[in-house]
Parts: sequence; C-alpha cells; structure tokens
Amino acid sequence: MKNFLAFDLGASSGRAIIGTVDNGKLTMQEVHRFANGPTEIDGSFYWDYPRLCNELKTGLRNALATGVKLDGISIDTWGVDYVFFDKDTGKMRRLPYNYRDLRTVAAAEKVWQKISKAELYNLTGIQCMTLNTIYQLCAHYEEHPEDFENSFFLPIPDALALSLGGDATAEYTFCSTTNLLDPVSRQWHWDLIARLGLPKEVFPEIVAAGTPSGMLSAELCAELGCDPIPIFKCGSHDTASAVAAVPAPVEGQWAYLSAGTWALLGAEIDQPLMTAGSEKESITNEGGVGGKIRFLTNIMGSWLFQELRRVWNEEGKNLSFNDMEQMARRSEPCKYFINPNCAEFAAPGDMPGNIRAFLKRTGQGENFTDAEVVRAVYDSLALYFANKIALLEKLLNVKYACLNVVGGGTKDGFLMELAASALDRQVVAGPIEATAAGNILVQAMAAGELASLDDVRKVIRASFELKTFVPDAAMAAGYAAQAARFAAIAGK
Repeated sequence: MKNFLAFDLGASSGRAIIGTVDNGKLTMQEVHRFANGPTEIDGSFYWDYPRLCNELKTGLRNALATGVKLDGISIDTWGVDYVFFDKDTGKMRRLPYNYRDLRTVAAAEKVWQKISKAELYNLTGIQCMTLNTIYQLCAHYEEHPEDFENSFFLPIPDALALSLGGDATAEYTFCSTTNLLDPVSRQWHWDLIARLGLPKEVFPEIVAAGTPSGMLSAELCAELGCDPIPIFKCGSHDTASAVAAVPAPVEGQWAYLSAGTWALLGAEIDQPLMTAGSEKESITNEGGVGGKIRFLTNIMGSWLFQELRRVWNEEGKNLSFNDMEQMARRSEPCKYFINPNCAEFAAPGDMPGNIRAFLKRTGQGENFTDAEVVRAVYDSLALYFANKIALLEKLLNVKYACLNVVGGGTKDGFLMELAASALDRQVVAGPIEATAAGNILVQAMAAGELASLDDVRKVIRASFELKTFVPDAAMAAGYAAQAARFAAIAGK
C-alpha cells in the first residue's frame, strides 16, 4: 500500500487529495480545498503565487495530520502560465500573469508579423490562442525585459513544486501547451525561440511525466515535523492528468472530454498530426502521459456557467448551479444558440450581458430571460461537442463508440444528457476527480507501483463507479434538425 498527495489546482479552485493505491484499487481523501482566481492590480490580471504556496503548505500539513505516511507529492495546474525567478536568490521576480490578461492580444499580432499562424502551427502543432505562453512571454519581454536578466521561468506547477523543494525542471505535458515546443522531439523549439528574440537562457530543462523531482525541503520537514517526502512530476498540465484517468473501454474507439472551467475534447494518438485541416479547425497537439499526444480542441466549458452565476449573484439573485440547471430544464430547447468559444466570453465581465448581446447581434431576438440565456449555453455546448467529435472522426478517419467525460463537469447530469443526445451515442461519465486520480496514479508509476498507462486505467476502472447516458430519441431528433442553424450561428 502506497499513499500519494496530489495538489490539483484549477483556474477557480484548488484541492489537496491523498490517494491510496492498494491491491489494484485507488481510494481518495480530500484534506484541503481553497478558492483560486485572478487578482487584478492596476488593470492587469495576475495569480497570487505566494498565497498558493501557503495553500500547498496548509494542504501538506492537513495531510500529515491524518497520520498517513506519504510516499510522494505532485502538482498539476491549468496550462500556459509561468513564474520568473532570480537565478541568484531564487526569489520570484513579480507576480505571475493570469492567462486572461489582455496584454497578449497586441503581442500576438506582432508575433504573426514575424511568423504566420499557419507556419507557427506547422512548427508546434498547437492551435492559435492569444493566451498561449508564446504570446505571454513576448508581451512580458517587451514590457519588462529586466525580468529576463539572470533569471529563469518555470511553469506554474513546477514553480509551486519548487516552493516545496522540487527541482528547477519543467514537465513535458505542461510545456507542450506553451506553443514553443517541437512536437516531434518534444523539446524546446530553439529555432522558433531565436526568431522571436527571446533569451534562450531563461528556458528550463524539460523532463517527462513520471520523473522524480527532488525531495521536500529540509526547512519544510523541520517546520512540519515530517521525514523527507519524494516530489514527482505527474502530468502537470491538469488535462494531461485527467486524460490519464480516462477509464477507456477495453474495446472500441473512444474520445474524451475533460470537463471543467475549460472543456477539452479530443482523442489520444501516438504521434502529432499537423495538417491544413487540423490547423484550420484549431485542433492542438499537446503532450500526454506515456508519450501520447492529446489531439484536442479547447472549448469554454463551465466558465460560462461560473461567470453567469457570479454576475447574477452579485446582483443579489442567489442562484446555485442546480438552480441554473433547473431553469434550463424548464426552458424551451434549441430556441437560442451561441458560439461557446466567442472571444467576447473569454475575459471576466458581464457574461449575461455579453450573451444577450451575442443573441441580438445574430438576429435571435431582443429580450431574453435568465432561463433562456442558461438554456442557450446548455444547448450550444452539447451541439458544439457533437460538431467537434464529428471533426475528430473526419481528421483521424475513425468512428467513436462513446465519449468518456471526466472531471467536475460530469456532476452536471443535464449537460451529460444533452451531450449524449447531441452526439447520438453513449456518454460515459466519471470519475469526477479524474485530474487528481491521474496525478496520483502517475506518481504510482514514478514510484514503481504501476508499470504503464494501461495499468493506470485498469486501476481507474476498478476504483470508480461510472455513469452511462444514452441518447433521448426525441432530443436527438431535435438537435439533428437544428444542427445546420447552430453551425451557422456558432460560426459568427
């Protein structure tokens, strides 16, 4: 029996979970949970890195208080963000920028003047999104070149591990989200970095998921009264850990959806696929555990619901997510549609107002109730998922028997029901805590307890109850009838 501590940080919350691997099964115990989100300072968005480091310490203290002997620690987070450190002092240079900060918009235009979007895709296999690290670093270098002197940066999860005693290396799956990696060699694309004029010296060494990464520092061991604990690299991009925990039917082709603040929908392949078709459709080639490629597309997921709820509750409406689901269930289906990935929905703001503005702009009416707004999000996400599955099947020449959905979004049973009907095939939902489970089981691989990614998935299937959703015939027919109308609206 081995016990591993997973720190799983998303864009809206973080948690510390102890995972026990025993006799082919995984059990999990949450010991700490905390809020996360952007901090606005003088009009820019940042992450409060020092506070997050303190939350890790609290989570570790709580884990040790259970009396469980910890055999490893690992951290996964959202993608693309980073922290700069001084080489001499090891201190943070400034608070790390949040990926929703809009400074990257102008930087992206300047990058595209040097390297076209098509060439950039051919070099890296990563879809064009202005939040990607490539644009963040270029904007950062232009505004604060002093941060690049006698310094190095680390991806957010590796920077957090550094605060615990981890080494100053960067994990591959996260680095693949930067838009600065050669997807074939799976190392930094030095020619691209040189063309951008970024200093080579700030880039860290890249190592694989499942790699040892130091030990808990002597200072923390003394403070917390514990023995040294190994620190491991999991799939430190949270989606990589989540995909590692996809239960994956033993037979048949399957696609996955990691449903959280972002909904990452894709397939697992062995080598990157970079074609004109995949570039046109913004399909990205990100790194996976076990040397796999996550061939996927990014969709704004529960972020849309989170922002609706935040704004409405600031207005005093006091709505839970369940309240919003019930509002949608009572609302007429397929009456209104949005493009879930519309740029005007990306930044924190007036989400209800932005959705209403989109509906008006696309000729869908003038006045919309709150329930109609929520229902528009539900229907649009379900149909968007269906469109993307069809696209993957065309690009990869496969037919998927099911969609495996993992992550917090599986708790939204209504979205799972609608997705099954929109796809007109079964949706298998679970586990909810897929990212933490993947984090823990990749640690078990690093510790020699499991031999492969296949072993990880065997443990997942043996450990979690999965729920299967099947299409509703009437709803599936309704979605099929509205598919062309949705596609026209979603293209705006």
